[in-house]
Parts: sequence; C-alpha cells; structure tokens
Amino acid sequence: MALVEIRNLTKVYGSGETEVRALDGVSIDIEAGEFVAVMGPSGSGKSTFMNILGCLDVPSAGSYRLAQVEVSRLSRDALALLRRYKIGFIFQSFNLLPRTTALENCELPLLYQGVPRLERRRRAMEALEWVGLRDRAHHMPNQLSGGQQQRVAIARALVTRPSIILADEPTGNLDTKRSQEIMRLLVELNRKEGMTIVMVTHEPDIAAYARRIVSFLDGRIQSDVPNPSPSFPGTREDLSSSNN
Repeated sequence: MALVEIRNLTKVYGSGETEVRALDGVSIDIEAGEFVAVMGPSGSGKSTFMNILGCLDVPSAGSYRLAQVEVSRLSRDALALLRRYKIGFIFQSFNLLPRTTALENCELPLLYQGVPRLERRRRAMEALEWVGLRDRAHHMPNQLSGGQQQRVAIARALVTRPSIILADEPTGNLDTKRSQEIMRLLVELNRKEGMTIVMVTHEPDIAAYARRIVSFLDGRIQSDVPNPSPSFPGTREDLSSSNN
C-alpha cells in the first residue's frame, strides 16, 4: 500500500472566464521511503500540489489518501490534526520564531501535541544533535547562519516523527556550500532513516539528489522518472566542521 495515493486530483480557482485549473486530473502514488523531487515552471501546479499534499489546501475534485486516510473528505480540524501528527514541513524561508531559541523552536510541534515538558526537551535536543547543532541549542535564529537555521528547521520537522516530510525549496535561500549541507542531511534522512521526502525545487542539481523526479506543466504531470544515479553529498558527520 502506497503512503500517498492520489487519483484524478483537480484544483480549480475562479469560474467562467477567470477559471484557472491549477491541477488538472493528477494521479500519482508515493511509496513509503521514497525521495521525490517535484519540478516545474511557475504556474505549473507544483505548489498547489504540495499545498494539497501538506493538507494546507483541499482539492476541487479527486481523491487524496495519506497513510490510508481519505484526506479530501476531512474537516478543517481533522486536517490540522493530520498535519500535526503525520507531516513535517521544511520551508525556503526557515520559518523559525525569531525570539525563540533553536531548542524552543524544535519543541514547538511537540507542545502542540501535548507532549510533557521534559520529554519535549529530550526529543528536541536529540533532533538538534542529529543535525549537528546540539552546541547551538540555546542560540537565537539571528545568531545562526542561514544553513544552521535550515538545519534547525529540519530538526523541527523531524521531532514529531512524521510519516512524510515536505520540503519547499529547502535550499532556495542558501549558497552552494550550505545547500550541500542541507541536501546531505535530507539524503541521509532518506537513505539511513527511511524517511519519505517530497521536495519542490527549481534547481536540477538539487533535484539530482532525489531518487525520483516528477515534473509538472500546466497542472498536469509531464514526466515521472526514476533517478538511477542520485547525487550523494557525503555524510552527516561532515557537518561538524560547518559549526566552527
């Protein structure tokens, strides 16, 4: 059974002459443990696809099942619960709370889940250690580099132990070196931890790290091909030198 099952997904904005079909009958399965890159020009439908995948928007028609739950029929409150427990998000702009430490940023999703304080602190510290930032746990975001902020965002996405991570242009605000650091973490997260990752990117060299590349055009899937030789950016342990 696929983790993500999408059938004839359609999203329409407006009506009549102003109607825009952002998605036009999209069907796709994503298995648990896959690393999928989603590409396409502006207006191709990839952002709408990711918003629906992340339960941030609902389709106009079609079926979307996540972990065997029919998402398209859920209420707003039920969608919020599914996001909270099943999905981890990584954004281009990091989306860290500016007046909150790295550790507290990582704890926040667990606070929403009602996890006790000591358990929140332990799991958040473990997640920061995994991304190589245990020694930055009490730093504010403005005391961290862009790459370090995105690593905190990855730790925050991991801390709830989600079924799937959605990464929206995760290297879009980073230089080449920092981009490689982030991709090193995502690749290891997928290959060693078995995490399912769906990543939007405009950059072919970033998409090359994924095991499957799906391209959108005019609201439809233009191509869906395996990547037989994904790029490999080293290991997580290499990040230790990046904190100095």
